[in-house]
Amino acid sequence: MRLTGAVTLGEEVVLESRKSAYPDYAIAVLSLAVVSVVFYVSVFGVFSDSYLRVGMLLAGGLLIILSSLERSAGILDRGFLVAVAIALFLSVYQYFRAAEEIETGLYFLTTTDIWLGILGLVAVIELTRRSVGLVMAVVAGTLLAYGAFGHLAPGFLRHAGISTEELMTVLWFSFDGVFGRPMATVVSTILIFIVFGALLELLAIDVVLVRLAMAATGRMRSGPAAAATVASGLFGTISGSAVANVVGTGVITIPLIKKRGFSPRFAAAVESAASSGGQITPPIMGAVAFIMADVTSVPYLTICLAAAVPALLYYGGLFVAISSAARNMDLNEEAQPKISFNWRELAQMIVFVLALAGIVVTMVGGSSPAYAGFVGVALAAVLGFAIRPDLLINGHAWLKFIRSAGVISAQLVVIVGAVGIVIGVLNLTGVGLRFASLLSSLAEDQLIVSLILMAFACLLLGMGMPTVPAYLIIVLVMGPSLQKLGVPIVHAHMFVLYFGVLSAITPPVALAAFAAAPIAGASPMGTAFEASRLALPGFVIPFAFIYQPALLLGTGFHWTESVQSILFVMLATVLISRACYPRSGKAYMVPVGLGLAAALIFFGPTVSWIATALAVGLMYLDRLELTAKNQIS
Repeated sequence: MRLTGAVTLGEEVVLESRKSAYPDYAIAVLSLAVVSVVFYVSVFGVFSDSYLRVGMLLAGGLLIILSSLERSAGILDRGFLVAVAIALFLSVYQYFRAAEEIETGLYFLTTTDIWLGILGLVAVIELTRRSVGLVMAVVAGTLLAYGAFGHLAPGFLRHAGISTEELMTVLWFSFDGVFGRPMATVVSTILIFIVFGALLELLAIDVVLVRLAMAATGRMRSGPAAAATVASGLFGTISGSAVANVVGTGVITIPLIKKRGFSPRFAAAVESAASSGGQITPPIMGAVAFIMADVTSVPYLTICLAAAVPALLYYGGLFVAISSAARNMDLNEEAQPKISFNWRELAQMIVFVLALAGIVVTMVGGSSPAYAGFVGVALAAVLGFAIRPDLLINGHAWLKFIRSAGVISAQLVVIVGAVGIVIGVLNLTGVGLRFASLLSSLAEDQLIVSLILMAFACLLLGMGMPTVPAYLIIVLVMGPSLQKLGVPIVHAHMFVLYFGVLSAITPPVALAAFAAAPIAGASPMGTAFEASRLALPGFVIPFAFIYQPALLLGTGFHWTESVQSILFVMLATVLISRACYPRSGKAYMVPVGLGLAAALIFFGPTVSWIATALAVGLMYLDRLELTAKNQIS
């Protein structure tokens, strides 16, 4: 009896193993199909807007459903997932059934079209919830409900009323809603860079970048904390998510920061602040650079050039803040192990540099961003596999690469589908423009008041959302207000982007900080406040490039003006970072440093030059005092 029972149990285990393997195989096959389409589009261009946008949404939705089935334990949840899959499939089928007639403009939606369109929108919102959590799903769901019932809303929120047929026509059966420009940009341009990031992980280049950062900062007192800043900045240039950046590099850097003697809260704050900065760092900027170029009709390389100096200042401010904090802490002064690199690791670093250089050079040559991304992937693959030929026959590594590229691409496609719902409703109702007008009237055309209100609104709208949807939604609602006040288009979009990104570390919903806290064993809210303190210059830099517009290179200002603006803002960044963590007994430096920083940025060249002289003198005296103190001790 016992033997029979053992055999039965073994058979059950085998059956369960096979059953759980089926979704895994399906995910791998579907991911491979998605990656193949991405390669085709990046090389040969878009074969059909309808088939590409709608087909990618269907494939992405099915990938998320299959991934959720793997993790699902309850039969009710699995049944619900199957229902979502059926709803998505039927709504996509109905789209294609009516697509040709819709394009001619001679088709009126039937009751079946309307109901299946509603099912498709509901499926997109549910898939968004399973991809990135409740916040983005609630935003999309609320805007959908507002489109349907906003004629009953009070005050300035009320719109004239939209018929269900018109709402479904725009949101599902056209290129103005779910399948609008954000979807087009993602499926035709951005997904190849998702594949690029997954390939770098396959080649283990991300690990080498962390070790390089450790080697470069090993002699500094702040050591691993500075290394985390460098590593997260490098990794963040290719990562499309601050949270993914935290998880990818934080598991290595946070334990090292704690080992040096920093508190768990500070370790998590450093990682989350540094990881968030990757989304504003060229050349990829978490995929936002390509969307910004598309939305503003400004060349991609101009966007990258404009973003370069503020990104360097952001990370420079982090370095100064970390060093200032370390000066006041009782850290372990243990000898740092010497990190050496073998020929293969040095070659991997060169591969990373050459791949990024290939992307930029290809775009300078006039090719599309998608083709440039393909060139980067090709360079990384050819050179990377020449260094690591063992990976060519590593089936597990290939499967992980394909799954990672497919699932992350699926999440991004579904997210921008939800963004399309928001954009479609805002365009239909005009509430975004009314919101902008309300802000303008509240500020009474005072630029600084408008900017402060805008910053708070951007932080509020961006909380809990990944970079791409946060930027798209915020810029649609807030962008017109800034441009109405005379702010140039690139500066307005950069302002919005910065606060959308910084919402990832701003309480009460700070996704990057909340992701870093469990790794460090720290309080999530405490981590968020500490990260905001570390990154305080990042909250000021967007104001700086409004009042010092020459800070953004390539936007039409003479180089002498740019040099002057960079000097002013660089000094202001240093002063703010040091004021956040003043030396013991130097608390008076907080108001002095912040006051000089304000004078450097906001009050014109004459006051800025006077503040420059005072700031340089102050830093020189502080340096003399530190030197004398060290000599005495």
